[in-house]
Amino acid sequence: MDIEAFSNCTCFNLRKATRAVTQMYDDALKPTGLRATQMSVLAMIAGRGPLTMTGLADQLVMDRTTLTRNLKPLMANGLVNTVAGPDKRQKFVRITESGQQRFDEARPLWSGVQNQLADALGYGRWTGLLGHLDLAIEAAQAKTTEPD
Repeated sequence: MDIEAFSNCTCFNLRKATRAVTQMYDDALKPTGLRATQMSVLAMIAGRGPLTMTGLADQLVMDRTTLTRNLKPLMANGLVNTVAGPDKRQKFVRITESGQQRFDEARPLWSGVQNQLADALGYGRWTGLLGHLDLAIEAAQAKTTEPD
C-alpha cells in the first residue's frame, strides 16, 4: 500500500486535524462536563433558537442518527429537550435554562481555545483556514452531475 497517497488525502488530513483540535477543546471544556461535539450542538441551538431535528442535523452537517446519539447525553442531563411543533409530527430541539447556564459557563473556555488557535496560526491564516473549510464543505456537499 502506498502511504504517500494517504498522506495527500483530504479526508485523512481533515480527520487527523479534527481529532487534534477536538482534543484541545475537550481538554479545555472538561470542567463543564461538556465535550466539543456537545458544545457545537448547544451553540447551534442557543444561537438559532429551537430547531427541528432535520434542521439541526442540516446546520451541523450531521446525519439524524448521529445527531440523535449526540443529543442523548444532553437530554439525559437536562440541557436540551424536545417539544412538539405546530405539526405534531415535527419535534423541535431547544436548549433548557440549565443548558443555557452550562453553555454560558463553557463559553469562556471555548473562547480560550479559539484564541489559542488563532494566535498559533496567526490571525490571517486562522481566518483563511475558516474560509477554506467553508469552501471544502460546499465542495463536498455539491451535487455533481454526470455528463450525458
